[in-house]
Amino acid sequence: MILTIAHKELKTLFVSPLAWVLLALIQVVSTWVFLGRMDAYLHVQPQLLQIANPPGFTEIIVTPVFGLAALMLLMIIPLLTMRQIAEERKNHTMTLLISAPVSMREIVLGKFLALMFFLLIIIALLVFLSGMLSLGGNLDIGLLLSCTVGLFLVSCCYLSLGLYLSSLTAQPVIAAISTLGILLGFWVFELASSTHDGWLHYFSILKHFEQFNHGLLDSFSIFYLMLFTLFFLIMTIRHLDGERLHR
Repeated sequence: MILTIAHKELKTLFVSPLAWVLLALIQVVSTWVFLGRMDAYLHVQPQLLQIANPPGFTEIIVTPVFGLAALMLLMIIPLLTMRQIAEERKNHTMTLLISAPVSMREIVLGKFLALMFFLLIIIALLVFLSGMLSLGGNLDIGLLLSCTVGLFLVSCCYLSLGLYLSSLTAQPVIAAISTLGILLGFWVFELASSTHDGWLHYFSILKHFEQFNHGLLDSFSIFYLMLFTLFFLIMTIRHLDGERLHR
């Protein structure tokens, strides 16, 4: 049933122009930054050859592209999650789902998997774009894999938070603005923790992503991002279960 719901949500998503516009936007911006970083690398390459241990083109070109993708997804995912529950409640179709003989766990996980598949397409396009560098040199596969895993885990965090906030309201715009506001708050955590060592460092999603973006598969960062995702998915399921009980 989870896969059935995910398939239905994917069909609905790709019928709307929003999915195609977002895919095109991310690809255009990522390619523009990718080409700009490549041009910059070619200009400084003679100077890099004079350094004992110069950074490779994967560090100079690929990691900024994935860093930018993490910020773009922070702003784009609220537009996707607001349609999942809040818009269904606004259109009075959520009542049918709640009254259907389907568990809230299956509904939430189906919607989550559908959006995650869409984001995997975006991540796959970024990996393909970065992989083209292997045609002209030795691509650091380990660093590329680390960036990919980090972006995947961060995307899961964004989605789970967005779904939870979407379940709290019947107004998609409010769901999108609140999700974006909280995610920007985590970005502020990242900026603050970059200048001050303290507890903020442990709560910043993007700060944990930096570990992956530097090629470090830190077990604490993996655990934190997975726990963050699981927590908000459970909160969403519990909230909708409570709503079903009061009907």
